[in-house]
Amino acid sequence: MSSLSRWLMPLLWVLLFVSAVAVVWSRHETRSLFIQLQGMHAKRDGLDIEWGQLKIEQSAWATHGRVEQTARADLKMVIPKPDEVRLVQP
Repeated sequence: MSSLSRWLMPLLWVLLFVSAVAVVWSRHETRSLFIQLQGMHAKRDGLDIEWGQLKIEQSAWATHGRVEQTARADLKMVIPKPDEVRLVQP
């Protein structure tokens, strides 16, 4: 056996081992990142649902009837009588 082949075989085995470990590490990292991605998708979907609910709630609070009811009850506002109305011209 020549000296080149004496060192070449162990070197190839070491490279094979390093390559195998790299493949295992890469697969593990890929799975971890995929799980993290799935979690982020679930969180995004939850936030989208919450956003939709908040928009519905906002539209319910902003209806004309609700604003008028709040103005009358909380702020004690009333519709002025016609003789109390003043028009301002620019």
